[in-house]
Amino acid sequence: MKKVLLTVALGFTMAFSCFAQPDVLPAASRFYDANFNMDFESLAELTYPEVVKQSGGKEQFIAKVDADYQNTELRKRLQLSAPVFQIGNVKTIGDRKFCIIAFWNPTRYFYEVPLEADQMKKLVTHWKQTAGTKEVYAEPNRNSINVKRISKLVAISDATTNNQWKFFNFDDVEQTAIFNSLFSSEKVKLGL
Repeated sequence: MKKVLLTVALGFTMAFSCFAQPDVLPAASRFYDANFNMDFESLAELTYPEVVKQSGGKEQFIAKVDADYQNTELRKRLQLSAPVFQIGNVKTIGDRKFCIIAFWNPTRYFYEVPLEADQMKKLVTHWKQTAGTKEVYAEPNRNSINVKRISKLVAISDATTNNQWKFFNFDDVEQTAIFNSLFSSEKVKLGL
């Protein structure tokens, strides 16, 4: 009974959040879809401009993200085609609007070279630390590691984005560092 009530309450909360921030939801969906479909051109357009700039420009940003998704070691694939977003309230700080978005984001990493049991065990430990989750599972039959985590995006609308929502992906260590350097005082006000 508690689970049913909790599920209903969470559903109402998420529905209310989505209705409270209707312009953030379509932008967050486009951002996720660009990641899911590996449409890195669109992803560059939806990412906060300073992230793209600090990555060395659009071409370098696209190359970096492409290498994160597929390289000689592994292939990364998101597992949900339509996640449920938990959208926080829009907060205006100075001349910027911020919105924090969280969602369940299971991701599978397929390794190109067959892994031994001890290698998989080390990778499970690595992904637990990297992804900040305990839910990491070795999948020997797929030669993959399954990482189940809550992902976080920070949407920002300001003059540099032409007042459109652009995103920081907090699963990316470099993007988190850029956000922290640009918005250290806002980070505290946002509870990050």
